[in-house]
Amino acid sequence: MNRTLAIAGIAIVALGVVASSALFTVNEAQQALVLQFGEPRRVIQDPGLKVKIPFIQEVRLLDRRVLDLDPPVEQVILADQKRLDVDAFARYRIHDPLRFYQTAGTEAVAETRLNSIVNSSLRRVLGNVTVLAVLSDERARIMTDIKGQVNDEAKRFGIEIVDVRIRRADLPEETSQSIFARMRSEREREAAEARAQGQEQSQQIKSRAERERTVIIAEAQRDAQILRGEGDNSALKLIAEATSQDPGFYGFYRSLEAYRKSLNGNDTTMVLSPTGEFFRYFNGVGPQAGGGAPAPAVPAPAPAPAQ
Repeated sequence: MNRTLAIAGIAIVALGVVASSALFTVNEAQQALVLQFGEPRRVIQDPGLKVKIPFIQEVRLLDRRVLDLDPPVEQVILADQKRLDVDAFARYRIHDPLRFYQTAGTEAVAETRLNSIVNSSLRRVLGNVTVLAVLSDERARIMTDIKGQVNDEAKRFGIEIVDVRIRRADLPEETSQSIFARMRSEREREAAEARAQGQEQSQQIKSRAERERTVIIAEAQRDAQILRGEGDNSALKLIAEATSQDPGFYGFYRSLEAYRKSLNGNDTTMVLSPTGEFFRYFNGVGPQAGGGAPAPAVPAPAPAPAQ
């Protein structure tokens, strides 16, 4: 009895070991490749409980989800000879497990090869465009070209490229400093040119204003001379008319002019005889000419103190 139970127990344990070796599970995020002595026998892409030959066949599970690829930053020379440090990333999935196993074997090996493919495609595509195209709306077309080239080469590994994107595209540090220095010198040149143009315009405005000022002053002086001449002419006409009516009036007028010019200050001192020729009109005594009327009497001023 005990022997029978022992045999039954051993048989149950043996069946459990065989069953655990023959059965395996594939979940929704996986796909399986069944190998027999290292040779692929079948591909399983449906999830569920699966069976294999125990101890002879083995199962290699592969991810069927979209995987991320993050290549290292690559320095690329563009068509306009500008250098860019390009940081790109890609997303891929294993769509042919058999070919993937035969060409790459593992995901680590596949990612190493994909890194080289992505960097090579970046160099080829970006080498035909300028930095302005990379920074403009053409960037989407450039990404499509890169994705197409990477996908063509990745198919031989059983990999499908879902997307390729440029995360960042920066100028190298030394190039940035050179560009900044060139931009600074360009702005300084533009500022100097603007200042020179401003000074030139300032000189033109000042010259034009000075010329207009000179013209205005000259015209004003000309008009003043004309008006002064007209005034003198009118005065001479009036004097001539008055003289023709009274010949003694001109002498009287000239004497008044002499008085006005001589006695124009408060500190004027003159030592003259009150009965002299100069003061002949102060005493109401004047020359009678041609029977004309005597000159009007002018009150005599108080005699000045002798100096």
